[in-house]
This record gives sequence, structure tokens and C-alpha cells, in this order.
Amino acid sequence: MLCAAPAGRALVCAACTATLPRLADPCPGCALPARPPARCAQCAAHPPPWRRATAALRYAFPADELVQALKYGGQVALGAYLGALVADAVVAAGAPQVDLVVPVPLAAARMRERGYNQAHALARAAALALGLDCRAVLVRTRASPPQASLPLAARGANVAGAFACAGPVAGRRLALVDDVMTSGATLAAATGALLAAGALSVDVWVAARTP
Repeated sequence: MLCAAPAGRALVCAACTATLPRLADPCPGCALPARPPARCAQCAAHPPPWRRATAALRYAFPADELVQALKYGGQVALGAYLGALVADAVVAAGAPQVDLVVPVPLAAARMRERGYNQAHALARAAALALGLDCRAVLVRTRASPPQASLPLAARGANVAGAFACAGPVAGRRLALVDDVMTSGATLAAATGALLAAGALSVDVWVAARTP
């Protein structure tokens, strides 16, 4: 997918996989560089609603090419590749304290347009690698402009109240999965809906974290 060299059945060859940008000493709260196990100053002062955030990669070349190909290019098979990297990152961060893996949902119109949910592809692959159940228990209650089209300051209001829980999560420890974490607004809104439905805790797992 990246170098076009022969790689057998692999989507990305071993050499390219080795060059993917990783996160150095990520904060367990926001997955940005810090000094674990302590949280960064921002997360210490303003703790996010989730218990822990884990990202497989830094959103930079060539990881961004893979995420874009999955999200917009119809390369759904990359969900399995990136989802496996997510699972690896979760294990590296410690044994996952999770009962159920939940993908961030798409709005109905966007789902019809795209034909698939990239977050679901990631969540399904990560859950399979970790031996966990994956269920789409979150739904979008309303459509909203794409977060990438908005300035960071406007993203929280854009997704406020945009999610609801449509499945049993009370008393369960959940992992919420999405492709990219930038401001964290989408993940915060979705986490809030899961906690309001009685989830015991929510961890956030993403394929890539923007620096």
C-alpha cells in the first residue's frame, strides 16, 4: 500500500511498517508525548472523561496515508491492518481492562455515502486480536459537519449531544474506537453518552493521534 514493493499477502511490507511514526512516551490521558505513568499538565488540570487513551501511531507521513486510504479511499482491508496495530499498542500499554469494544458511529447519511464505517472496521479487528466482543451500541442522533472542516475551538459544540447509547453497557468496561484523535471532542461526546448509559469506564483506542 505504501511502497508498491512485493509483500506477499501483506497490505504493508515489513520495511514500511517499521518506518511508521510511533508516539514517544504518550500521556495515558491524551496520548500526546509526556512522561508516563504521570499525566501531562493539561490532563492533570483538566482530566478527560475517559479512563485511558491509547494510539497506535502518530498522525504523520506515512501513517496519515493509510488512515486516509481507509477513511476516504475505500480501502476497507486496511481496517484489519491498522486495527491489529491498535491491539498491539493496547497490549504494550498494559493488559486491557475492557469487556466490550465499541466503534464511534457515522451519521446515517455519511454511512450511505461511504458504504462502511472505518471505525467499525478498526474496532472489529482490534477486538478480534484481543479476544474481545465488538458491538455497535452507539448511534448518531443527528448529523453534523465533519470535524476536520472546523477549527478546534468549534468542534466540541459541533458534536455535543450527537450520540446516544442503544445497547446494554451498564456496569461494563468499554473501549471506544475511532480512526484519528485530534481535539478529542468526538471521543469526549461519545464517551459521555456511554457513561450516561451506565458504563463502568471507557478507554479510548485510536489508530492515530495528531501531534
